[in-house]
Amino acid sequence: MVFDYRNAGLSEADLALCEYAIKLTMHPHRMVGQDVQLLREAGFSDEQITIAAQVIGYFNYINRIADGLGVDLEERMTMPVEEWLSKKAKFD
Repeated sequence: MVFDYRNAGLSEADLALCEYAIKLTMHPHRMVGQDVQLLREAGFSDEQITIAAQVIGYFNYINRIADGLGVDLEERMTMPVEEWLSKKAKFD
């Protein structure tokens, strides 16, 4: 799932949430009301959407703090860049 959530057998609702998370993480300046509406149409309540946005925002924040302070990743979380790029899903 880490490398390609689109082929992980997720439900339509989970796929919609992943798409929302990717867009909010990678292109926050492109977020529009329709992004929230798509989550509503997938069955999420406004409360669930608010919580999801907060969790996504928190993880983005804490990762930027760690990156900005040069905090080393745990060994199990590291992988050569070439390997990561060869496995990761294409988000653009």
